[in-house]
Amino acid sequence: MANTMARSFLQAVASEEVAPPLRVVQMEGLAVLKIIKHCKEFSPALVTGQLLGLDVGSVLEVTNCFPFPIREDDDEIEADGANYQLEMMRCLREVNVDNNTVGWYQSTLMGLYQTVELIETFMNYQENIRRCVCIIYDPSKSNQGVLALKALKLSDSFMELYRSNEFSGEKLREKKLTWVDIFEEIPIKVSNSALISAFMTELEPESPVAQCDFDRLKLSTSSFMERNLEFMIECMEDLSSEQNKFQYYYRNLSRQQAQQQAWLQKRRTENMARKAAGEEPLPEEDPSNPIFKPIPEPSRLDGYLITNQVANYCNQINGVAGQNFSRLYLMKALHDN
Repeated sequence: MANTMARSFLQAVASEEVAPPLRVVQMEGLAVLKIIKHCKEFSPALVTGQLLGLDVGSVLEVTNCFPFPIREDDDEIEADGANYQLEMMRCLREVNVDNNTVGWYQSTLMGLYQTVELIETFMNYQENIRRCVCIIYDPSKSNQGVLALKALKLSDSFMELYRSNEFSGEKLREKKLTWVDIFEEIPIKVSNSALISAFMTELEPESPVAQCDFDRLKLSTSSFMERNLEFMIECMEDLSSEQNKFQYYYRNLSRQQAQQQAWLQKRRTENMARKAAGEEPLPEEDPSNPIFKPIPEPSRLDGYLITNQVANYCNQINGVAGQNFSRLYLMKALHDN
């Protein structure tokens, strides 16, 4: 009996350690509305908040959330923020609301979220939480008629490489890690309880009035496109600066290798003369010589993040341009009729 209980306990522990991969983030409709309301009220300022819920198998349930306060004094943010979170979670626990942290949410402007700060926040959360996500909401993109809500997590291969802090070209090729492998987007499923669905049904009028919504045919999206292009140009300049760093590194590396070969050839000639004179040859490497000190390779992390951001801006521009073409064809057909 004792052996059976011990075996079942070990199986339970093993099953708990080997968690299934995260497949979907299930969010309550109330939590989604809270995130949208908080982000829109303070737009264009960027805000963050805590996600609360449950980790059930391959589904991460987000049942509630609360915003972080905005303080101007940077020195007090960390201490006051931690106390505020603990107090909020204590109050939620007292009213029998889920108070398990499953991640955080943050707003973004024009899709600018792929930064080193986001990665560092993920790594800090991963120290205490087995699985967590970051919900990104973009109010500027939502104004174009799209619910710009996405759930992100860091890939396991990238987290392993980030812990070692080795982003050289050799390590990236060894891990087969490209710029598209940094973040993983998890599908979001919005759900409501049966009581809320029934309540919303009761609120609907019995005979809704059909109104023509001509705002959907508005062709004025130039400001959104212009800002996307401006941000993309800035990213391209940053990417060019990163490429200049690597060009400078490779020039110095080639110069060092040429100096090493010249020094080695000189030392070999000197050793041949010493052998002819019956003297001991000198070593062919001198670690104290500056030309033998390795030149550190620049990190490729910033370049990967900038490339990710450029791809994001391109996708946004393609999406808006595709919608505009559809509207133009529709307006042309209406005008012809």
